Amino acid sequence: QVQLVESGGGLVQAGGSLRLSCVSSGGIFLRYNMGWFRQAPGKEREFVVAVTWGGGSTFYADLVKGRFTISRDSAKNTCYLQMNNLKPEDTAVYYCAAVPRDTGVDLTATRGYPYWGQGTQVTVSS
Repeated sequence: QVQLVESGGGLVQAGGSLRLSCVSSGGIFLRYNMGWFRQAPGKEREFVVAVTWGGGSTFYADLVKGRFTISRDSAKNTCYLQMNNLKPEDTAVYYCAAVPRDTGVDLTATRGYPYWGQGTQVTVSS
């Protein structure tokens, strides 16, 4: 059973940066594609970014292209989300998710991921 633990959230001013981390345990990290999603109050959970198991392919939501960067470190079983030029509309709980690499699911869809972290709050003040 894969377990995911996010960290790195917090309060930041608009234009600032944060780096979120997602540590994976209970499975072989390289066997999983990884994604980040977010959920603002009163809204549905939405896709932010995903990366394939080896890091060869990445997928970004249009709203974060050019500002957010996903990466993964297999030696540390960790996936990162670097967020720059943050905006108040980026305020949300951010979730890390994992899916086995050979399932062929749409990595931008929440329904494709069987494993989720507990989330970390990101608040961007104007």
